[in-house]
Amino acid sequence: MIETTDQDGVAVLRLSNGPVNALDLDILTELPGVLAAVADAKAVVVTGAGKCFSAGVDLKRIVEDGSDYIEKFIPALGAAALALFEHPKPTVAAVNGHALAGGCVLAAAADVAVMSGGTIGLTELTAGVPFPIVPLEIMRHAVGPQVSTLVLTAKTLKPEEAAAIGLVDEVVAPDDLLPVALKHAAKLGTIRSDVYAFSKQQLQQPARARIDAGDDRQVIEMWSSQATRDFLREFMASLSRR
Repeated sequence: MIETTDQDGVAVLRLSNGPVNALDLDILTELPGVLAAVADAKAVVVTGAGKCFSAGVDLKRIVEDGSDYIEKFIPALGAAALALFEHPKPTVAAVNGHALAGGCVLAAAADVAVMSGGTIGLTELTAGVPFPIVPLEIMRHAVGPQVSTLVLTAKTLKPEEAAAIGLVDEVVAPDDLLPVALKHAAKLGTIRSDVYAFSKQQLQQPARARIDAGDDRQVIEMWSSQATRDFLREFMASLSRR
């Protein structure tokens, strides 16, 4: 589900899970191990297969697999996002299309985000589910006070709009996306690695403290409720009617 290649010492991780690279338990469980396996690379670039970075959580599995699945899924989502967020080497998101909900969180978890098309945003409330603690704090770290607007309006942004609030760092043409992302990665990879890792820890300490103080029990209960499953069924049906 995650394809790994080497580009002159930079590890390129490509999310590959169906047409929109949906985030399910399988791919989320895989991501921390893949990141650990490329720990010796000088930097990491994360992108999506096809024309989408990731359209977010696989809602169909949330509805069909029920509470047992959700009890595993929420911690796996947090662990995957945190593994990218706290990866000690430089990380770059090459956002090649829509990055929605959990996809937006993964893009924001990288040190640098470059985007070439599609839209990006936090659509969880539209789907009727609350934020787990790790995704919320990663987003707060990435965009500061703007996180309230992104969460509560569920607005999706074009690349230029995302750049204006600091959610992405650079907007490029599609053909330039991977070369520009690799250029950023290679440049950051020249920085002394222990100093880079320590500096990331310093910057991320407030977010990490809030994560450590948080608790996802109520989030899991709300995601697992019959009301949420009923809402999600209608939400997915409405999408199919568009």
